[in-house]
Amino acid sequence: MSTTPQSLMERLRAGGNQEWKKLIMVHHWPTTVCMEVGNSCSAPPDYWTIHGLWPDKSEECNRSWHFNPEEIKDLLPDMKMYWPDLLHSSPNRSLHFWRHEWEKHGTCAAQLDALNSQKKYFGKSLGLYKDLALNSILQKLGIKPSNSSYQISDIKDALVSAYGVAPKVQCLPPKSGEELQTLGQIELCFTKDLQLRNCTDPGEPAPHRRAPWPARAAATSLGLEVCEDGPAFYPPPKRPTTGA
Repeated sequence: MSTTPQSLMERLRAGGNQEWKKLIMVHHWPTTVCMEVGNSCSAPPDYWTIHGLWPDKSEECNRSWHFNPEEIKDLLPDMKMYWPDLLHSSPNRSLHFWRHEWEKHGTCAAQLDALNSQKKYFGKSLGLYKDLALNSILQKLGIKPSNSSYQISDIKDALVSAYGVAPKVQCLPPKSGEELQTLGQIELCFTKDLQLRNCTDPGEPAPHRRAPWPARAAATSLGLEVCEDGPAFYPPPKRPTTGA
C-alpha cells in the first residue's frame, strides 16, 4: 500500500529538527569530476551538469520514503542529459545516483509543497537548471574551458553580474607538483520561495570541505573545497582518442 506525501511529511516532521534555510543548486564540471576520482570516464559531457538540489542543513529526512523510478519516467530524457551519473555510463548506475540524491536531499527538500514528490523534486530541479542556464551564461561572459587560467575573483564577479547574487565556487586543490587549483563546482542558492539569494550570509562561518564525489568511490581523493582567491584552471573536455 502506497503512502501519501502528506503522511510522509508528518513522519518527516516527527523525525526531529530538520529545518533548513536555503536550497543549493549544485552544478559540476564533468572533466573535473573525472579528474577528482582518477577516472577517465566515458566521453563526459562538455557542459555543466547537475550534481543535486540540496537543502543546506539537513539530510536523509525520511528513510522510509524510497526512490521509485516509475515516478520520474517522464523526466528520463532530461535526467540522462542534464543529471547523468558521470562515472558510470549504464542506466542502472544512474538510477543509483538519483536514488542517492532523492533519499539524502530530496526527502528534506520535500518540506516545500513545490518539491513534495519525487516527480516535483526532480522536475523542479531540471527547471531551475534550465532557467539558470549556467552553460550559456558562462559562454556569454567569455568564461570558457581553456588551457590558460582564470582569476577566481573574475569568475565570481561575472556570475554576480549575471544573476545578481553571490554564488559559491568550488575547486579541486592542486595535487603535489601542481600549481593551479581546478574549477569544479558552482553553487547557486534559492530561498524557500525558490527565489535566488546569496549563498553566504554576512558573518557565516567558512564552509567545511565537501566530501569527494562520490565519496564511496573516491576515498583517497582530495575533495572539492571553496576556491582560494587567485588563478584556477578550467579544464577543456578531453576528447576520446581514435585509432589510426
